[in-house]
Amino acid sequence: MTKVAVVGCGGMGTIHADRYMSMPEAELVAVCDINEQAAASLGRTTGAPHFTSFQEMLEQAKPDAVSIAVPTYLHVPLVKQAAENGVHVICEKPIALTSEEAAKALRICEEYGVRLFVGHVVRFFPQYVQLAEKVELFGGDRGGVYHAKRAGSHPALVQPWFKETDKSGGVILDLMIHDIDYILGTFGEAVEVYAFNRVTDDLDYAAATFRFRNGTIAQLEAFWGYPGPFHTAFEYASAGGIVRADSSDAESLRVRSAAPAGSGSAFVETPQSVMLQDPYYRELRHFLECLRSGEKPIVTAQDALLAIRWAEAALKSVRSGLPEKPSEEEDGLR
Repeated sequence: MTKVAVVGCGGMGTIHADRYMSMPEAELVAVCDINEQAAASLGRTTGAPHFTSFQEMLEQAKPDAVSIAVPTYLHVPLVKQAAENGVHVICEKPIALTSEEAAKALRICEEYGVRLFVGHVVRFFPQYVQLAEKVELFGGDRGGVYHAKRAGSHPALVQPWFKETDKSGGVILDLMIHDIDYILGTFGEAVEVYAFNRVTDDLDYAAATFRFRNGTIAQLEAFWGYPGPFHTAFEYASAGGIVRADSSDAESLRVRSAAPAGSGSAFVETPQSVMLQDPYYRELRHFLECLRSGEKPIVTAQDALLAIRWAEAALKSVRSGLPEKPSEEEDGLR
């Protein structure tokens, strides 16, 4: 069994702890949070020892791997501390607030010989997995048009630090990064991004258009402060067909494929269902399997770094009002 620990006993840390508890190949050996009440509460729920000191937890519980589920601005110091203690790291996205800090985290883990996994969980949602398969089936090398949106209430209503961009990175770096990672993993090499961002005391809205080498255009929306429940949606259209999904729709995925020649119809619509699979369980179990086998994960630390570089390019476009891309030096490190 792989001994795992969780640092950060809020919503995401609780999810990690719960999923580890249900894995027969994992043993949750500790939970940790500087908030004694939060740590003790999750400790009681899981039956695992709780700590308020990360170093004490590492030394006493001796985990093989640790899930880091604390605010983004605290990620890199804890990644470093875990690596120095020879503990493998599963870090929630984004791995850092800047590409410089993210690259530092990668170097530290490499230096100490520990694995670094980053929780870009969208890659593990069944409907997004199916979309990637359909993109390839429809001839993804010829390009298409993709639109995705992700919107919900402002997280600062629960955690005020989300309004501090030097701690959260704002809606592009914290929320849109989900879709940035996904499109980079699905459509290949991006060449430029043009972005818009409006921030008030109540909302943080961003839209970004990415252009890819294969001709695909991907339009992303991310919205904190949406006056309604959290939801996601996407649509991909190409010569081969159209794929749609909406989290508010009972049908998890809808596919309209180009009909065979002579069929008398331009499209054939085929609603598709997916098995109920928890993406966080699939993600964390995959990371632990990679840790045991040494195989390359679906989402690599380099992928996570690249997503941050393109998020930075989007933020640069917001400031300049022009299409942007990561610098040539950054591109060379991909």
